[in-house]
Amino acid sequence: MTPRPESSGPHPEQSAEQRRTEPPTATRKKAAAKKAAVEKAAAASSTAKAAAPEKKATTRKAAAKTAAVRKAAAKTPAAEKTTAKKSATGKTTAKTAAKKTTARTTAAEKATVKKTVAKKAVAKKATTKRTVAKKATTKTAAATDAVLRQAPPTGSVAQPAPPEMEIAVSPAVEAADRERLLGGTHHAPHSVLGAHPVPGGIVFRVFKPYALAVTVLSGGLTVELHDDGDGFFSGLLPLREVPAYRLLVTYEGTVQETEDAYRFLPTLGELDLHLIGEGRHEELWTVLGAHPMTHQGVTGTRFSVWAPNARGVRVAGTFNFWDGTGFPMRSLGSSGVWELFVPGIGEGELYKFEITRPDGSRTLRADPLARRTEVPPATSSIVTSSHYEWGDAEWLRRRAEVPAHRAPFSVYEVHLPSWRPGLTYRQLAEQLPAYVKDLGFTHVELMPVAEHPFGGSWGYQVTGFYAPTARLGTPDDFRYLVDRLHQAGIGVLMDWVPAHFPRDEWALAEFDGRPLYEHEDPLRAAHPDWGTLEFDFGRREVRNFLVANALYWCEEFHIDGLRVDAVASMLYLDYSREPGQWTPNEHGGRENLDAVAFLQEMNATVYRRVPGVVTIAEESTAWDGVTRATHHQGPSGFGGLGFGLKWNMGWMHDSLQYMSHDPVHRRYHHHEMTFSMVYAYSENYVLPISHDEVVHGKRSLVSKMPGDWWQQRANLRAYLGFMWAHPGKQLLFMGQEFAQGAEWSEAHGPDWWLLDPHYGAEADHRGVRDLVRDLNTVYGHTPALWERDTEPDGFRWVAGDAAEDNVLAFLRYDGDGSPLLAVSHFAPVVRHEYRIGVPDDVPAWHEVLNTDAGRYGGGDVTRPDPVKPEPQGRHGYPASIRLTLPPLATVWLRPA
Repeated sequence: MTPRPESSGPHPEQSAEQRRTEPPTATRKKAAAKKAAVEKAAAASSTAKAAAPEKKATTRKAAAKTAAVRKAAAKTPAAEKTTAKKSATGKTTAKTAAKKTTARTTAAEKATVKKTVAKKAVAKKATTKRTVAKKATTKTAAATDAVLRQAPPTGSVAQPAPPEMEIAVSPAVEAADRERLLGGTHHAPHSVLGAHPVPGGIVFRVFKPYALAVTVLSGGLTVELHDDGDGFFSGLLPLREVPAYRLLVTYEGTVQETEDAYRFLPTLGELDLHLIGEGRHEELWTVLGAHPMTHQGVTGTRFSVWAPNARGVRVAGTFNFWDGTGFPMRSLGSSGVWELFVPGIGEGELYKFEITRPDGSRTLRADPLARRTEVPPATSSIVTSSHYEWGDAEWLRRRAEVPAHRAPFSVYEVHLPSWRPGLTYRQLAEQLPAYVKDLGFTHVELMPVAEHPFGGSWGYQVTGFYAPTARLGTPDDFRYLVDRLHQAGIGVLMDWVPAHFPRDEWALAEFDGRPLYEHEDPLRAAHPDWGTLEFDFGRREVRNFLVANALYWCEEFHIDGLRVDAVASMLYLDYSREPGQWTPNEHGGRENLDAVAFLQEMNATVYRRVPGVVTIAEESTAWDGVTRATHHQGPSGFGGLGFGLKWNMGWMHDSLQYMSHDPVHRRYHHHEMTFSMVYAYSENYVLPISHDEVVHGKRSLVSKMPGDWWQQRANLRAYLGFMWAHPGKQLLFMGQEFAQGAEWSEAHGPDWWLLDPHYGAEADHRGVRDLVRDLNTVYGHTPALWERDTEPDGFRWVAGDAAEDNVLAFLRYDGDGSPLLAVSHFAPVVRHEYRIGVPDDVPAWHEVLNTDAGRYGGGDVTRPDPVKPEPQGRHGYPASIRLTLPPLATVWLRPA
């Protein structure tokens, strides 16, 4: 068989001279020299003739001038080419004889055209051998002649070839390509399917499984392609160039007119592929995934996915009844990216990628960069585009004016699905901003946001890193919620989980048949605590996937901050691993150098691209420089990780441990409340009372407190007052703001019924919530409590060693030196005339907050009148004031 030249693409630039084949004289000489072979081949059975596409020889002159033939010649030795040509000529004895006698006549050209345009008619009568074949030839040539006469005379649509042009290739898909397309292992389907210039005209090849017929439509030209079986259709038209065309596809019971998906150029440019290969594409979500678009003047959807180990990739979805056989994607070289533009497909279509693994097995995978998903437990990706118009321009403009560590920062942590169970994003947008604003919080932290299959994971085992969870609505619905929070003056943080991902067989695990997103070393890949897989932070494409994901949430959804989960598990190679279960790094240490580099790159990129955004590390160890700039090297030899803030897990653990003791024993644990100030300025801290502290048998915050119900609430109020005054930002989980007694459950959320006026103890819970509101209000109006959170000069102990009295007192200063005095008393007794040292430059102090106030449910041991300092020194200060300390209470005083 004559080798089929490779196509140079759907729109090659060839002159008419380059497309012209050898003159008839040379053809007659060549035919005469091969007469014996021709006559021998004429005896071949009609079955073989129908199965093997007919071809004709071309001259060396045409081969030299035609680009496609040059490619074939470069691949095939001259001897093999001659043999193949003889075989092809032998199979067409009748046509060769006709060429010898009437080589220059129009009738001969029509006889040539019959093989490609009306090949189907010949195939149907193949069993009648040459007599019936000759009848089909005459009939088909006449039909083709009539069709060509209908074609427009200009070259814009379809131009007939010159009379002397001859067919030199078969239009049918070759056996090897056919097998690979059917098996889902073809890397370059566009080089086979579609329309391609070849010697003799333009070949059309279409792969439409289940189709009964396929017709090419081009202006006035209408040609039915030959059915080659297994869904393949082909035909060769004697045209000068590839015309603008569409396909008319006949199925049982329906006919569809459509564009040919394999006539389009790639939708990804060289720069995109270069950046992907380098791991530096900061807008990766714009090039990978499913994107409705207009390409070469046609609307459709571009599908693209990174799967470098795949033998082939096809896209399946609702638009092809989940059979991806007829939708093979093309490989875009060494980038590992596969791409296909599918015309006529738009928003709302469900899809997945059908990947042929290296071992030949197949797997159906959700899109790693899907921007919308089905509602779990369904797992399909959904084609989507955003049509949302933002209204938060003023918020975005102002948020970068002051760094987070120098601004008020009080966070209300919310589990969205259970805050008000049953509410959608848009319904939450009508209630959550008003509630948070009323309580005075500056920010909300949302969990979960990214899609996850199991609700009980609270969103910490993510499968859809680029898709807001569909449980509550669409991506634009989530945008609406963020927008409404911003318009209410509330910043939005989200929990972000780049440490690991679950093993679900339809998601990221061994995505293309081999470890891809996870580390190839099983010991490095398996997370020992959660049964998940850790990302391979050393692979540049994986780092790119995660860095771009951080930017995606900030840029596409206007998120104001990322709280990065489980940072400690990323930083240490031996995290939760026993000796022998981990391998030291190149320096012999336990640090995961790849994870360090990733976190530095992520933070540096986010802060560079998105002004005003803050990143927050949930990091539970003493790693040096979590919130230090990445270019500043510390004592450990590492540059900083570059986070803006870090959760102070040590403060949380120690202070809750202290509060859990009965007051009579607290004197022995006084250091648990003071130790945090030893390292308070080593990082920029957030003081977290998060969801992790009120679940799994840890009890709710109020239930951690000792004593009866009155003492529990008093302890809680005193603790909150101490927390809001302590250096660092604050975070409080939902339900704790009104002293919920039960642990949180994602199944039903906070116990809002405790605030029902008809409930007997409603006042007790409402009082704690009123305290939280006042704490936030005074906090927001008192720069001393937040302006110098990260500066040692902004804090001074007054009484840090009064363990016998269970008293802690300290001063906070703002940038102008104006102080706030905070006194916490963690004993259940009233202490009268308790002397507290103060500076002598403040003429009087005024009580601005007292957690024992009656409206909070306390004993109302308060002091409405200012208190003046006395010249009697105390606690190392030249003056002092005498206070009546309420039981289990915190008091704030400011200069009057």
